[in-house]
Amino acid sequence: MNIFKQFFRSTYSPKDIASFRFQGIGKTILYVFLLTLLSILPAIYYFSTVLTEGIEGTKSVMKNELPAFTIDNGTLTAESDVPITIHKGDFTIIFDSTGVITNEDVEDEENAFALLKNEITVAAGGRIDTYSYSMLEGLTLTKDDFIDVVDTVDGMKGIIIPVMSTLMFLFSSAINFIEVSILAWFGLVLKSLAGKSISYRHLWRMAAYSVTLPTVFFTIMSALNTTVPNSFILNWFVEIIILYLALKEIPNEKSTIEN
Repeated sequence: MNIFKQFFRSTYSPKDIASFRFQGIGKTILYVFLLTLLSILPAIYYFSTVLTEGIEGTKSVMKNELPAFTIDNGTLTAESDVPITIHKGDFTIIFDSTGVITNEDVEDEENAFALLKNEITVAAGGRIDTYSYSMLEGLTLTKDDFIDVVDTVDGMKGIIIPVMSTLMFLFSSAINFIEVSILAWFGLVLKSLAGKSISYRHLWRMAAYSVTLPTVFFTIMSALNTTVPNSFILNWFVEIIILYLALKEIPNEKSTIEN
């Protein structure tokens, strides 16, 4: 059975998952990589979209909507008495040389780039990163310098997106292999409840296919940008139930001998 047919059947058939326990470990590892790639596709799409929109929006705002400014001695100065907030689609650009806006305010925005009085703050996908101007000690940056930097980043999109996508894939793969291994350890308990005799290596193969249905579900929810309450608990609950049902499909040794 090819790997794509296995993927389809693993979404609904514990009996098929049980039968996959005898296949080669290499094919099972390849399957985990396939699930990983599927699960990160929404994240890669959103990252690419946010990066592209962010760069284009920042360039436009920098050139046409922000006042002249200077960053010197760790402080942003400009001829502006009030903070400026500009929305470009799903991306927000904040400019504040007054010190009124804080990192917590930026965090309230889903995707944002903020030039604050003492730091640059970037919010994306629920994560926030800050970079203090003090790291630029000895340097003076102006609005034109920032425009040049944004142009440089724009020209490197073709490198940044593949590199970040590869890093996301490698990190997610490591997490998924750990998850499958832990689920297989749960299987050592479940096999006793199910009254089955099966080795850990076979449990590991079954665990790899048992994560298919929750992976598909959470990938769809991610693509729809929808938060699932108690997702961690729900994910493990479904995986454990599917693995247990698959274990129940394994014939008893006594029945196998009699047959």
